[in-house]
Amino acid sequence: MELLTASTRTQSFITLFDYHTGFFEKALDGIAEDDMHTRLNTQANHPAWIAGSLVQQRFSMASETGSGLVQTREDLFKNNQGIKEDVRYPSIAEYVLDWNKISPEARHALVTIEDQKLETELDMGGMKMTYYELISFTIYREASMIGQLALWRRLLGYPALKYG
Repeated sequence: MELLTASTRTQSFITLFDYHTGFFEKALDGIAEDDMHTRLNTQANHPAWIAGSLVQQRFSMASETGSGLVQTREDLFKNNQGIKEDVRYPSIAEYVLDWNKISPEARHALVTIEDQKLETELDMGGMKMTYYELISFTIYREASMIGQLALWRRLLGYPALKYG
């Protein structure tokens, strides 16, 4: 495991990234495939969409390495697509396989990004931010989505997410 980053500004992100890497699978552990598509009569995103969106985010982060890897069902998540009604999203096993495939690439991208690149400004469709700001938001969003999966576990009657 790489201990240092090319930029000291991203060092603390690695700890969070590594936590999230382990928590993802734990958040999905034991959930029935049908429950992954449950919305409990709300407009909330179901666990299957949340998990897939999170996996897609890791693929986006890894795109900086030029690996060319894509999520199995990228068509459902590319360009920040919202949830689609009457669609059967991938299985937990597919998500975990993609997550485990892309996480080392995404981590490598995070470890190797340099200060000059971190200051590069991106146009996010009318909103401008630097790579550093994008990475900050990405790490925040991963934590938020894992928290949503943990909440869904409880709402659906499953044991709480086990962090240890």
